[in-house]
Amino acid sequence: MKGYSIDPHPSINIVKEVFAVIRIPRIKRERVPANNVEVVKDLDVAIEKSDSSKNLYAAKVLGPSRSSEGIILYYILEMYNI
Repeated sequence: MKGYSIDPHPSINIVKEVFAVIRIPRIKRERVPANNVEVVKDLDVAIEKSDSSKNLYAAKVLGPSRSSEGIILYYILEMYNI
């Protein structure tokens, strides 16, 4: 996976593109708080764990990154099985 440095804060190393299961109430979102993200090994695992009835979706995300409000976020790059 690629690594990006978009957060100069020393406690956050490098943000990366990773596969994850994200919990979101509505699909049209651009970013998700870190506590709503479960990073997984690969896309197959993310799809296996997704469940739209529980608002759990497989996605490729970029993160973690700290917002200007101090919240740790992941940015949604792509969503699968929606």
